Amino acid sequence: MSYFTLKNGEKLFYEDKGTGPDTLIMMHGWTSSHEIYLQPIETLQRQARCIIYDHRGHGKSKDANSGAPTMETLAEDLRELICGLSLSNITLLGWSMGAGVVFNYVRLYGCADLKQIILCDMTPKQLNDEEWSLGLYKGKYTKEDMQRDAGKDFYSLYKEFAIGAIPKLKKVPGFLLKKPLKQKLADCDEAVLKSLAASMKTQDNRPIVGQITVPVTYFYADPGSLFSPELADWYGNHITSPFRAVRFPESTHMLITDYPEKFTEEVSTVLRS
Repeated sequence: MSYFTLKNGEKLFYEDKGTGPDTLIMMHGWTSSHEIYLQPIETLQRQARCIIYDHRGHGKSKDANSGAPTMETLAEDLRELICGLSLSNITLLGWSMGAGVVFNYVRLYGCADLKQIILCDMTPKQLNDEEWSLGLYKGKYTKEDMQRDAGKDFYSLYKEFAIGAIPKLKKVPGFLLKKPLKQKLADCDEAVLKSLAASMKTQDNRPIVGQITVPVTYFYADPGSLFSPELADWYGNHITSPFRAVRFPESTHMLITDYPEKFTEEVSTVLRS
């Protein structure tokens, strides 16, 4: 079990497997953890040095919870990890919130340390409005919804998110669903989750997309659940570096666990390229 000590003294849990000239860093989403990559990393470590870690306030980094972290904070954490572990030739993969970390990293530090990027099922702007309909909940979540949500208890908000990501949960009776969802929340620091959720919802990373200077691969779910498959076309039209989209048919937002073999194969393909 390894922990990386940040400049402020807090510790992030990480796993470092495999060797080679190339490095693959895989970042998880909101309320998730490094464990979502445990199966893929067993194969991918044969091709590259693989780094998976828990963002502050999540999983085994739950106690790294001081202050009110933002998406910029997570990008700064990533920068410390890259420099502290002397990582190079980096393929940076971000799923869901992890992709938001990628956008913020590019904005703050550019692409000089990166070889390529993999974005997984994430929008550059969560709030929808009159001129943007590719945000959260397939275009249905607006600033007004965010203001309404401010008055809800946190479990209710998380339940809505979980059902949005995994629609089949709608069929599970509430009394049966409550225990596993509560356990998921217990693995994270609630204050950190709230702070990061607010940060994500207020960001507009669309301008950052055009600043990416390394090849990008976008993994997307179709029909999807949280985000529209049409995002693949939007990225293709706005990313100026080499771009490729990979469709995960019959998948929800949880494409990594819906199709773990395909996910691993597609990441392996990117590494070979």
